[in-house]
This record gives sequence, C-alpha cells and structure tokens, in this order.
Amino acid sequence: MTQLALDIPDAETGTQSPDEVDLAVSVLNAAGGDPLVAIRSLLADADFLRDELYTAATLMSKGMSRGWKPRYERT
Repeated sequence: MTQLALDIPDAETGTQSPDEVDLAVSVLNAAGGDPLVAIRSLLADADFLRDELYTAATLMSKGMSRGWKPRYERT
C-alpha cells in the first residue's frame, strides 16, 4: 500500500489545512475515488503513527516531557 498524496496547496506553511481544502475529498481523490482504499490507507497511517508515538514515548525522558504521557486513542 502506498502513502496517500493529498491536494494541499504548496503555500501552506502551518500545521493546519486551509479551510478551503476538504481533506475527505482529498483522501478520496488520492485513493482514486475508491472509499475502501481510502479507509485502508488511513487505517494503515494511523497504525504507523501509533507505532511512532510509542517509540518516541519510550525514548523520551520524563524530564523532557515534563510528565506528559501520550494517549494512543482519542477520548
């Protein structure tokens, strides 16, 4: 499975997408319009990011994060 490439303008410099960009439409377009491909890709990305968060959390000292601990699921 390849990583999705979204249609987000190059002028974007912040961490949030501009209001005029509909990320759901961008995800579907990047998946060739196939909703199952889009969902599978998003799930794979979420799994990858959970693994990265776990790795970062285990390598990060408590002093560096000032007691912050990651949450692996939205609440």
